[in-house]
Amino acid sequence: MGDRTLTDLLAERVAAGPERTFLVFEDREQVISELTYAAFQGQVDRCARGLHDVGVARGDFVVLHLTNCPEFLIAWFALARLGATLIPSNVANTVGELEHIIGFTRARFVITEPRFLDVIRDGVAAGGTGAEILVARGRAEGHRAFADLLDATGEAPRPAVRSDELAELIFTSGTTRKPKAVMLTHAHCLRAGLDAVHCLWLDEGERCLTALPLFHVNAQAMSVLGALTVGGTLVLIEEFRASRFWAQVKAHGATQTCLVAMQLRTVLAQPEAACERDHDVRRLFFAINVTDAEKERFEERFGVTLINGYGCSEAMTLLACSPIVGPRRWPSIGLPSPGRRILLLDEEGNEVAPGEVGEIVVEGGIGRDLLLGYYNDPDATAEAIRDGRFHTGDNAYSDADGYLYFFDRKKDMIKRAGENVSAIEVEWALIDHPEVTEAAVVGVPDAIRDEAVAAIVVLTRPGAASEEDLLAWCRERLSKFKVPTVVRFVEELPKTSIGKIKKDALRKLLAGSGVL
Repeated sequence: MGDRTLTDLLAERVAAGPERTFLVFEDREQVISELTYAAFQGQVDRCARGLHDVGVARGDFVVLHLTNCPEFLIAWFALARLGATLIPSNVANTVGELEHIIGFTRARFVITEPRFLDVIRDGVAAGGTGAEILVARGRAEGHRAFADLLDATGEAPRPAVRSDELAELIFTSGTTRKPKAVMLTHAHCLRAGLDAVHCLWLDEGERCLTALPLFHVNAQAMSVLGALTVGGTLVLIEEFRASRFWAQVKAHGATQTCLVAMQLRTVLAQPEAACERDHDVRRLFFAINVTDAEKERFEERFGVTLINGYGCSEAMTLLACSPIVGPRRWPSIGLPSPGRRILLLDEEGNEVAPGEVGEIVVEGGIGRDLLLGYYNDPDATAEAIRDGRFHTGDNAYSDADGYLYFFDRKKDMIKRAGENVSAIEVEWALIDHPEVTEAAVVGVPDAIRDEAVAAIVVLTRPGAASEEDLLAWCRERLSKFKVPTVVRFVEELPKTSIGKIKKDALRKLLAGSGVL
């Protein structure tokens, strides 16, 4: 990576192929637009000048509250050139969540769309920073238009930004009351692109398609930076719709794409269409495991092999990935990505033997391979980074050949009468029931046994199974202490924008129903 930055990476790719297509964008109305590398660079340069003219300077924090769109990418690289810091905001964020993001970081500017203006105005007011709101993808009275920034003339400043300088703050959902802000540098971004290239064997002819949101690291790393690193093409879909997704993959000639479990299941639930196996996809990266049956059905129906992996925001995504050649050993999350050193440690900090569960701990350079820390949170930073190692809070075990198998979040481990119960193990037992669509398991207080095992279940249809049906099913498959003590049925599970189940919300639900 050297001392290169995002600005250097883009300049190198423009020099190598200015007329290559960098971006293909399909909006929610299915209108398609394209930008070459040279055209994208030109818009970034003008945006950098425009942002400078309105007062964005080196070291400033700027929130982007945008759906997938070219403006997101243009602003990201323009901020990087100025030495400013991108703060991506989930477009589902509420006023309270925006108050935390804007107020905590003292952000000076927010770039958003007209349809989000009400919540952004309230969030800025609550945050108390007086941040200026810039409006992209349209205009709004009383606010500068992002489009006008692109009319700026003259050369933007070129501060001597270093690779170890802050490029981005990513807010993680985590298990804390308020999201923590992960500090990521230019080096992290370059590393992320290299990880995607090395793990997925990408080349300059790649067409990386994503419908995952750009405000998360998966889309940034696996698609944007992966494509940019090899001089390929990014195919950006504004929003994921299961009914359109596979047709979009085919129509855009995508050679690589990414899915999470929720997306995979909803695509699989669509009516079968002709020639679904007639496509150009060589690599389909996947994260958050589905059942064996779902995996097999998806691979058979669409004629692809799922490449399983594991990553996190604190390492700018990929830490491990199934090998492209050689055995994949599903449901293994694969082998450490090139240059990564992963340890599995017990509570005393000792490495565990193959087959034994330990916490995933990563060694690497702080600010290059691993997060700089959590912004303005020294306690959380000290807890996560110890002796130059990042403690993920996730548990896994390995086989004799070093393949890793995700086990559970440490904080998802339920303590029951002195026994450890893996929430994921119980969830998988429930999901295997033919009448269960989804299931989540959490620990709830038990005055006698420390914690009880509570299951929240979505059925294929109301009344398709009873609580006793599911308990009997689990008793056949799990040790007695792992069988849920409480089963509640819901129409849907609360989730983040990328399909992760919000377990804190489930605990509140159980508390409201009198279980806690």
